[in-house]
Amino acid sequence: MGHLKQSRLITTRERLRDQVAHALRAALISGELQPGAVYSAPGLAEDFGISATPVREAMLDLAREGLVEPVRNKGFRVTEVDERDLDQYTDIRLLIEVPTVGRVTLTADREELRALRPIAEEIVAAARAHDLIGYLESDRRFHLTLLGLSGNARLVETVGDLRKRSRLYGLTALDERGELLPSAEEHLELLDLMLAGDAKGAEECMVRHLSHVRSLWARDEPDDADRGEGVGSRRRRPGPVPGGGQGV
Repeated sequence: MGHLKQSRLITTRERLRDQVAHALRAALISGELQPGAVYSAPGLAEDFGISATPVREAMLDLAREGLVEPVRNKGFRVTEVDERDLDQYTDIRLLIEVPTVGRVTLTADREELRALRPIAEEIVAAARAHDLIGYLESDRRFHLTLLGLSGNARLVETVGDLRKRSRLYGLTALDERGELLPSAEEHLELLDLMLAGDAKGAEECMVRHLSHVRSLWARDEPDDADRGEGVGSRRRRPGPVPGGGQGV
């Protein structure tokens, strides 16, 4: 009886840890947690309204993914990704995703492809509603589910890891300029080409889409008012822990 109770406690704790990791990834992607800044587990736990233990465990998970790095006696520093890193991540994704999309276009069941349309429409709807986290979640589900139709789980895992490491920066500014919607609509275009059996067109669309995404990764230059201010001097609140789901 005691063992079963302990098992349930561990499951609950692990679920909270996953939820915190999910929320922190979302905050990293949206720019709420700034590259180069150091955040303490107790400080973030206070924002979430929970104890520091699951936050610290979640940060260790993110450290293993290369998203943050431990800083002795201070907390965790958000890792910075430079232009060379982003170019290399894009090159790898092009090598993997473009030919995979071509193969899936020719081999996937049409019903499985049609099942992706609601997700593609969610991406567009999120972009129009300025829902950045919803946009990123739907975008992640679309791409990884699409790649999953190849039957290669390692391929999906690799691309998922690349997506985490190449976080989208400056999404708020891009959204305000209306630059997210064209990228969102490319998912519907890609799906239409695949359903039509146009493998070459689908590959070309994927090249264009990933190139578009690479331009979104580029961070905006700081304005004059920010040039003298360190990245760690402004600490933003990551918001409440969402009700579950996998990390972006």
